[in-house]
Amino acid sequence: MEAKKFISGFSKLSKEEKIQWISDFYNKDGKLDLKMFEAFWQKDESLQKVLENFSENTISNFPMPFGIAPNFHINDKVYAVPMVIEESSVVAAASSAAKFWMDKGGFKCEVLGTVKIGQLHFKFSGGVDALKEHFDRINSTLIESVEAITVNMRKRGGGVLDMELVDFSEQEDNYYQLRVSFETCDSMGANFINSVLEQFGHELKAYLNNHYKEEQTEIVMAILSNLTPNCIVRASVSCPIDALDAISPAFSGAEFAERFRMAVRIAEIDPYRATTHNKGIYNGVDSVVLATGNDFRAVEACGHAYASKDGSYASLSHCTVEEGIFKFWIDLPIALGTVGGLTKLHPLANLALEILGRPSAQELMSIIAAVGLAQNFAALRSLVTTGIQKGHMKMHLKNILTQFNANAAEEQAVTSYFSSKVISHSAVRDYLMDLRARVEQ
Repeated sequence: MEAKKFISGFSKLSKEEKIQWISDFYNKDGKLDLKMFEAFWQKDESLQKVLENFSENTISNFPMPFGIAPNFHINDKVYAVPMVIEESSVVAAASSAAKFWMDKGGFKCEVLGTVKIGQLHFKFSGGVDALKEHFDRINSTLIESVEAITVNMRKRGGGVLDMELVDFSEQEDNYYQLRVSFETCDSMGANFINSVLEQFGHELKAYLNNHYKEEQTEIVMAILSNLTPNCIVRASVSCPIDALDAISPAFSGAEFAERFRMAVRIAEIDPYRATTHNKGIYNGVDSVVLATGNDFRAVEACGHAYASKDGSYASLSHCTVEEGIFKFWIDLPIALGTVGGLTKLHPLANLALEILGRPSAQELMSIIAAVGLAQNFAALRSLVTTGIQKGHMKMHLKNILTQFNANAAEEQAVTSYFSSKVISHSAVRDYLMDLRARVEQ
């Protein structure tokens, strides 16, 4: 065991000291370019401090490309959508899909619900009948106990909406939960929900101990749930089938529509395909969630759980071709905020929301759902016509050339050569090596 690599008090070291420790114990062969950490520090010390406070044991920043997808026509407004993502072709694909649908009515979005869920998990040895007997009084007591916490949220139209007792005692002895519904308006609401639930826990235990002194009550945990099946937005596009005629020279609009519908149907019935299908949706969704300072892990976890709501993992998007009309839509559960958290603290997240016109949480839900649907449309359009690799590898070509340190003349030559050829890492490498060899002769 390499005992010297264990350290106490690492968090108390400065950035420079942390990097020096890494150098002392993990860079003895000198292969790590540790100067790269400092190269990505912000020159503005106050801005660097803001970024460092987002996390712990920070030694550098990890930049991601911040792009713009223009021409998103959503509910009769046109947006230029900020997207933060490192994967080639995502922003281009979203932009292309947005442009395609712009003169066909754009994206129609409807928020179907904004309810979020919190859970108070507890054990009680007195049985479910005792809990049910007192539930109405418990409910009133709990609500009264959080008046001070909820007052500002209630002024904005939010707060605690409802509460139900859920009996899990058959699966786990003496285990119950209070499942609480919340409205948090334009805030994501995690801290608000968790504060309310923790106060509920104190009050519930006190109430039960007072009425059932011989029975044991234990609060296990109080925490929001990232599964929000009642906080959901629907985004859709539709057009006459003949409006799809120009998509591919190989297929008529009707043929394309049927191939597209079949691709979606496959994702509805096959979890292996659905996983990749939904991943493509989240290429678009996550990029906007990141750009606006929201929690992409929570958004993804919720979406994938929702995709399994009928007992098997399935597509989040759906398609019909009926009576001469092509319709494509998505129902996306998504809980996020436009106030609080990183939305103001992170300068670029704040700027992203400014570019979007300071949307409400519901408007941002619509924007994100539209981008997810656009991304899915673009991917499926490629899959059922030219294949996914043609467009993707053209975008990836820049990364390959960067990897081989190609100069401007080499980039131009390689791009021209592969304009009508299949692009692969090995093919680009071989052509570039041959090009360099010919230049040296």
